[in-house]
Amino acid sequence: MKILILNAGSSSLKYQLLDMESKQLLAKGLVERIAIEGGRIKQTVGDQVFDATAFMKDHTEGIQWMLKALTDPQKGAVKSMDEIVAVGHRVLHGGERFTGSVLVTEDVKDAIRENIPLGPLHNPANLMGIEACERVMPTTPNVAVFDTAFHQTMPKKAYLYGVPMEYYKKLHVRRYGFHGTSHRYVSKRACEFLGLDRANSRIITCHLGNGSSLAAVVNGKCVDTSMGITPLEGVLMGTRSGNLDPAVVQYIANNENLSVDAVLDLLNKKSGLLGVSGLSSDMRDIDDACDHGHEGAIIAREILVHGIRKYIGAYAAAMNGVDAIVFTAGIGENNHTLRALVMEGFEFLGAKLDPEKNMTRNEAVISTDDSKVKIVVIPTNEELVIANDTVAIIEGRPIED
Repeated sequence: MKILILNAGSSSLKYQLLDMESKQLLAKGLVERIAIEGGRIKQTVGDQVFDATAFMKDHTEGIQWMLKALTDPQKGAVKSMDEIVAVGHRVLHGGERFTGSVLVTEDVKDAIRENIPLGPLHNPANLMGIEACERVMPTTPNVAVFDTAFHQTMPKKAYLYGVPMEYYKKLHVRRYGFHGTSHRYVSKRACEFLGLDRANSRIITCHLGNGSSLAAVVNGKCVDTSMGITPLEGVLMGTRSGNLDPAVVQYIANNENLSVDAVLDLLNKKSGLLGVSGLSSDMRDIDDACDHGHEGAIIAREILVHGIRKYIGAYAAAMNGVDAIVFTAGIGENNHTLRALVMEGFEFLGAKLDPEKNMTRNEAVISTDDSKVKIVVIPTNEELVIANDTVAIIEGRPIED
């Protein structure tokens, strides 16, 4: 059974084709610069690379190029699109409507549209990807897998903000959280890997990349997470500010003669590692600059580390202890320096990092043998979660947590 996984951006389409019987990755590709001059598609199937440039006026043409690459006689992965049983779509914001993945219907698409105010950058693109597939592959079922769904188990004390209740009731102002498929996968995989009873577990998952979030997971259910109504809240990120006093928005707007929208654009796209360091949003560049004594880079990394440590401490308190701390995603999986800085001095919590074990980039326990709290690296696999949910839905089976 072959499942196509699609992650549509405003001008791009990332995709993977998975064989669900063997769990094998058959193809991986990126369609970029949709509706922009210099459009390109690059797909890898084994050692074969399909690489082409073309102007694609919209996502439908982007999907058509994707299908052309997948069925290419020399460099493709399938002989016919009939081999693809279903398409699983990553959708950013499901609001409170969706607590799990669903088969795409007109009603589901309407709900995705209704959540555009909460996900203005991603939801329109996600919807374009779905509708493009419907046009080009009209008989193939589509499944929506929401980034926010895993966090819908949070209690009110964790997801409500301290604003008048009328704004929650009228405008749905609350914490939603993101990276849900990643937190869901690694928290479950950590229990399997460590031999923990998932029904009696307390896990802190640290999804650290260009966008970063942490989650507190008790007995397999999310009870708190760091991102908020949008992915802007939480720790310092590549270009996002993370937590700050809301009055900062007003202060900058008034003093720089900017609109609220312009300040939010600044906080989303020009802040974080990039804004503080004045150098780069890439953690690899920041680490290299730190090694050479770059003051801005050093401060930026310290802010990030400090923020992660505060969340770990807070979540350990909220869960009345912790059994495992999980590092995942681009930085979490590959940056041993950051992991060491984050875990420094956490012996009081029962978490002791082993410096040699910490050098890994693979799935591994990186804590000392006598550490009461296990520290682990678990590579995330959001695509597998989406594929598994897609198969369960089209087969009419319950989705596994």
